[in-house]
Amino acid sequence: MPEKRVVPVISSLTDLESKLSGYLNTDTPLALLLDYDGTLVALADNPGSTILTANMKSLLNRLAAHPQIFLAIISGRGLRNVQSCLAIQGITYAGNHGLEIESGDGTRHDYELPVEIQKHYTAIVRELTEKLQRNGAWVEDKKLSLTYHYRDTPPALVDELKNAARQIIESHGFRANQAHMAVEAKPPVNWNKGEAALLILKNQFGINWSQKIKVIFAGDDTTDEDAMRLLQGSGISFRVSADPDLETYADFRLARQSVVEDLLTWINNVYTK
Repeated sequence: MPEKRVVPVISSLTDLESKLSGYLNTDTPLALLLDYDGTLVALADNPGSTILTANMKSLLNRLAAHPQIFLAIISGRGLRNVQSCLAIQGITYAGNHGLEIESGDGTRHDYELPVEIQKHYTAIVRELTEKLQRNGAWVEDKKLSLTYHYRDTPPALVDELKNAARQIIESHGFRANQAHMAVEAKPPVNWNKGEAALLILKNQFGINWSQKIKVIFAGDDTTDEDAMRLLQGSGISFRVSADPDLETYADFRLARQSVVEDLLTWINNVYTK
């Protein structure tokens, strides 16, 4: 059974080259699955303020164009939002933690929420907006899931607003997940980034995908742990975190967000030799 543990840390390109030497080769296709916020871009006070560095964008475009590399972005953002952030054509995008997936050829897979759950979602958005959208906190409505942001809230009010948000979310039967200075409301369905990752891999490479390809996943948040858990033993995953005591389902910890560029550089170097 997969288990969380403290894992080796990677802090540079040199670390990647030494600790993962031989994992990748040009003869074996790679499925590269990546989170967006906190992974490809540094976290920002407002999701609309994130900036993809020029080097990161260049690396992603090169990897996406390589015939041996399959690139998919699995984000908590809404599908169209994350697509507009990256603007890379021909790759697979999963939004709302995998509830909506669109492949490079436009094929869609949408998790249909029952009508009753949709009603509760609408009620959560309304109640959070009316009662708790204040003191710098605000509601990001992604139509299938939402995020209650409190990064700009005065520290003395954070616990009060965070706890009140969790209570409202859970009172409607939704799951309240802790994120970076935010609480995420996710519908009570058996679907997450991990299930989305497995579906994407199966659709692209077949039911025996693990025998055909190498898999790399990288993410920075608790919601990414679902993918790390389900991929444990079938690929290599990386959790972005500065916490040396963090327990994770990932295989390695990336010491900071900027090391993700080293990860992509390492992959690019292997496949462009």
